[in-house]
Amino acid sequence: MPAADVNAAYAREQSSPVGRLAATVERLRREVQAAQAEADGRAVIELAKGILVERLGCGPAQAALQLAELAEQAGLTPLEFAVEVINQAARDRLSEMTTALLATPAGRDDADDPPGGGSFAVRLRTAESAALAAHDAQAVADSLLEHALTPLGAEAVAIWALGADGSLTLAGSAGFSAAEAARWRYVPPGVVTVARRGLEDRAGQWIGCLSQTGLPSIGRHHHPDGGRVAVPAGTGGRIHGVLEIVWPTPLEAQPPQIVRQVEALAELCAHTLGTFVPPHGDGDTRPGILPAVAELMDLADGLHDPALVLVPHLDATGDLVDFRIHHVNSRFLDPAGRPRGVVNGALLLETYPMAAGESELFEQIERVYATGEPFRARRMRLTSLVEDVPLATVADINITRHGGSVLLIWRIEDETARLASLLQHAQRLGRIGGFEENLVTGEITWNGQLYSLYGKPSVSGPVPLEDLPAHAHPDDAVAIGRFLRTLLHHRRSASAAFRLQRPDGVTRHIRVVAEPVLDSDGRLFVVRGAYQDISAHHWTEVALAATRDQLAHSEQQASERDRLTLQLQHAIMPPAQAPLEAPGLRVAVRYRPAETQHLVGGDWYDAVVLPSGLVLLCVGDVAGHGIEAATSMVVLRNALRGLAVTGAGPGQLLAWLNMVAHHLTGSVTATAVCGLYDPHRHTLRWARAGHLPPVLVRAAEASPLPLIKGLLLGALPEATYEEHELQLAVDDTLLMYTDGLIERRDRSVEESLAQLLTAARTVPPTLDQQLDRLLTYSKSDTDDDTCLVGVRVAQALAD
Repeated sequence: MPAADVNAAYAREQSSPVGRLAATVERLRREVQAAQAEADGRAVIELAKGILVERLGCGPAQAALQLAELAEQAGLTPLEFAVEVINQAARDRLSEMTTALLATPAGRDDADDPPGGGSFAVRLRTAESAALAAHDAQAVADSLLEHALTPLGAEAVAIWALGADGSLTLAGSAGFSAAEAARWRYVPPGVVTVARRGLEDRAGQWIGCLSQTGLPSIGRHHHPDGGRVAVPAGTGGRIHGVLEIVWPTPLEAQPPQIVRQVEALAELCAHTLGTFVPPHGDGDTRPGILPAVAELMDLADGLHDPALVLVPHLDATGDLVDFRIHHVNSRFLDPAGRPRGVVNGALLLETYPMAAGESELFEQIERVYATGEPFRARRMRLTSLVEDVPLATVADINITRHGGSVLLIWRIEDETARLASLLQHAQRLGRIGGFEENLVTGEITWNGQLYSLYGKPSVSGPVPLEDLPAHAHPDDAVAIGRFLRTLLHHRRSASAAFRLQRPDGVTRHIRVVAEPVLDSDGRLFVVRGAYQDISAHHWTEVALAATRDQLAHSEQQASERDRLTLQLQHAIMPPAQAPLEAPGLRVAVRYRPAETQHLVGGDWYDAVVLPSGLVLLCVGDVAGHGIEAATSMVVLRNALRGLAVTGAGPGQLLAWLNMVAHHLTGSVTATAVCGLYDPHRHTLRWARAGHLPPVLVRAAEASPLPLIKGLLLGALPEATYEEHELQLAVDDTLLMYTDGLIERRDRSVEESLAQLLTAARTVPPTLDQQLDRLLTYSKSDTDDDTCLVGVRVAQALAD
């Protein structure tokens, strides 16, 4: 749009009633901002006038005139020059910080200055003046955001008051909606927020992006990716709350000048929080609401434990450096033996310099004073509060803050009494009773546990050592006599075990240990010792001995059972067998028993020429181990031999064998492969019952036969089995085996079978060498029996 048209449109808008009203509102707003800025700066100018009055020795009117003339000569506004005067006079943290800010390019950026002009230094002094004059934390929050934080890019601020219980109360906020501030009015103790994280470190928490931390905080839904700063607000070593500042965008690392500015603003907030009264009634920080020092002294005097009332001791800059012992109660005893009057009124670290050492007592006192959170510890070791005066004691420590004072209570535990108590517990748990007998005076001392061991009331009196045989079992008289002779005659330490017969008829197994004590002339005058009830130990040994005997008997039975099983297996299935003689056919078998005898299994094989001229070839595996598996194997092997003479085919033979397995005692299950080889037709008819199919090796190639249908033996009363016929050629080799040849714990059956086929492709000159090679390179690791039957068609067959 041309400029002329824009000006015309603006003129029309200004001439309308609504336009004139908007212009009036804007003019009034600017006037209010200018008046507010002038009012905010008036307090700073008045403070500078007071400094000139004191420095120049002039009156207020002359000081005002002098301030105006010097500001004009310096080319500054009166407000800016007033800040310079205050900084030169104060020499505080704020003046050092503002000087550093003015020296940086960022500090000279006045593009966003408020009406009335002024740099960052002006803003900070204006914010300080408004904060000190504010009647509540809400006014402080408004002033901080307007004068000090908005130029830094911040958009909101929250001032949190710290309660004695660790809770956080929103004392003031600016930049948040009223509803958001109401939702965050109170944060209970233990809830982790950005503000609470700021209490954990004196440097506070500087968070670049709030959403990356996952911490909840006020206003988190408006700018979740914005930056946050939470700095503890404290003064004089005591933390009153937290100053939290919100940025709308991610916050990058800030220069030291900005960090110091935020810390100074937090210290300004602490002055207001020192008199803050939470609206929910927790008035722990309000002066006069908690007991005064005099009342705290009365409280300490009424305690039955040693107590000290401590008040903070600050240096010239207002930092906490120590605590003064304002009062000690009558129960207090100084570890170095000094009178209470010497300790009372002295500084804590000067009186007990080691309190800041390994016990960390001073650090805990300082933390309680700073946060108001009580500290309690049971059995805290106070190694040496005073140098060169050891205090190897433990104490229950209780530290609490009351207003501006700290109450320290410790309940020192008597080490001697504690050790005596531990000894009593040890004697009771160990069922030990001690004694001491004076052989000159005849005085005997027993402890209570020894009376309990003897089953005697304490009023009956102790038993002298010489009367010990009368209370023991007669069979133990020799052992007791040897014990007394060694102790009393040879004057050497001795021990003995015997059976104590108590008055209540109970017999206990006791061990007595004693040592002689000689006087300066080498004469025996005292005997000290102890009795221990070892009945439980004795009966435990008896039970262990019986268990060992029973275990040895069981092991012998198991060994004999395994030996008989192995003999039975070897009688039916010898590990080595002579080659089978058949026309035009070479048959070799190998059987490798399990390496562990108790794992003797039910693997079996057979190769026999039937009356019909056919050759029966079979392998099988009965489920399980031990004598039951071995006997079942014998039954199935012999049954198959008997059934084969009927002339039935392999499928029918397995169907009959299934009936035999099903009706055997114990519901036996087994797998098997059965084949009938016809030497005249050069064919093999075979069937399988849940077993792995045979492997055919032909012309350096090895492949498994088809996986025809066939259920394992014994699973059902009746089952049918599919047959398959294979035509063999000269030099063909057929391998029939049990799973012990290939089975591995860490691999599937398919992977193990592939390895077997790879090994079978190498064909040695003889069949025996081929079977031996397969057993040698078998990768099985299940420690199971292995049966292997090899059939090779010879040249004579072709002839």
